[in-house]
Amino acid sequence: MRMNFNPKNKTSNFILLITSFGIVSLILWNTNSFFKKFKEEERLKMEIWATAQSEFQQSSEDTDLGNLHLKVFQNNTSTPMILVNKDGSYKTNNMDKQKVSDSVYVQNRIRKFESENKPISINQQGEHLATLYYGNSEVLNKLKYYPIALLLIMFLFGAVIFFFFKTNKASEQNKLWAGMAKETAHQIGTPLSSLLGWNELLKSENINPQITKEISKDISRLETITERFSKIGSLPKLDPHDIVKETKDAYDYLKLRSSKLIDFSFSSNVGQLPVLLNRSLYNWTIENLVKNGIDAMKGKGSIHIEIRSEGKQVHVQVSDTGHGIPKSDFQTIFNPGVTSKKRGWGLGLSLVKRIVEEYHKGKIKVLSSNKQGTVMQVTLKALS
Repeated sequence: MRMNFNPKNKTSNFILLITSFGIVSLILWNTNSFFKKFKEEERLKMEIWATAQSEFQQSSEDTDLGNLHLKVFQNNTSTPMILVNKDGSYKTNNMDKQKVSDSVYVQNRIRKFESENKPISINQQGEHLATLYYGNSEVLNKLKYYPIALLLIMFLFGAVIFFFFKTNKASEQNKLWAGMAKETAHQIGTPLSSLLGWNELLKSENINPQITKEISKDISRLETITERFSKIGSLPKLDPHDIVKETKDAYDYLKLRSSKLIDFSFSSNVGQLPVLLNRSLYNWTIENLVKNGIDAMKGKGSIHIEIRSEGKQVHVQVSDTGHGIPKSDFQTIFNPGVTSKKRGWGLGLSLVKRIVEEYHKGKIKVLSSNKQGTVMQVTLKALS
C-alpha cells in the first residue's frame, strides 16, 4: 500500500489559508474606510443643509437664491433629522409622520441622533437660531452592520478551514495506521506458513503430542492476529452472532492466559442476543479493553464484564479497579498515539474505536472513571 505525505501540500495549504485571511481582512478594512467616508459625506450634506437653512431665513421668497435653498431642502430624502428652533419649536424631515407629533418620541429621537452624530448649530450673524439633529440614513445603517456580517463570514470561513485541516490530518493518520496494520499482517504471513509446515513435520516425528498441540494453538492465535490486522482499512463482513457467547469466549480466553492475581467475573441480563458482528474484530475489541484494564491495575485487581440489554441496544461494559482516567482525557484516549505506557504506541483504543464505530456502527465511551477504577462501555444495536 503506497501512501504519500507530501510536506509541500501542507505549505501550499498554509499559504492559501494566509492569503484567504489577507483578502478577507483587506475587504473588511476597505468596507470600514468606505463607511467612515460615507458618514463624513452625510455630515457635509447636513452642514450644507444647515447653511441653506440659515441663508433661506435671510433671503427673500421671490429671489432665485431662495429657490436654490428650497431645492437643497427637497433633495434630502434619506437622512432623518430634527430642527429645533431657539424657541423650542421643531420640525422634522424623513421621519414617521404619525409619530412626530409625540414630543416624547421626538425627544428620544433627538438623544439617539445625538449619540450617532454631533449636532450642528445654525447661527446667523453670531445669533443662535436653531440646532440640527440628524441620524444615520437607512443606507448607512445597513452598511454599519456589513463589517459584522463580514467578520462572521470570516469566522465561519476560518472554522471550515480548521475542520478541513483537522479532518485531513485524521485521515492521514488513519491511512498510516491502516497501512501499518496491513503490512504487519503481510509480514506475519510468511513465517506463519513456514511454522505450519514445520509443525506438520514435527507431528510425523516421535515426539510428545502435547508439544505439537500447543504449537498448533499458538499458530491458530497468530492466524487470528493476522486476520485482524488484514481487515483494518477495509470494510469487514458482519454476520449475526450471539454477542453473549462471543463476549464469553473472549473472556474465557483472556482469563486462562492472565495472571492469577487478576480476579475475573462475568454477568449478563440476557441468555442469548443476536448482533451483527465480525467475530474476529469484536473479540479483538474485548481483548484490548480487558488488557488496558489489566495494565491500569498494574497486573493486580478485578476485571468485570457485564452485558445489559436495553430495548434495541446492548451495552457491553468492561470494568477494572485501576488508577482511573482524568475526565479531561475521556475523549483524547481514543486518539492515535495517545498512551500512558512508556513503550506503548497508543493504537489499542484507537483501533477499538474504529472497529466499534466505523465497522459496527456502534458507540464506545468511558462510562465512568475515578480512583477506584474505570468502566468502558461498548453499545451495539441488537437484531431482536
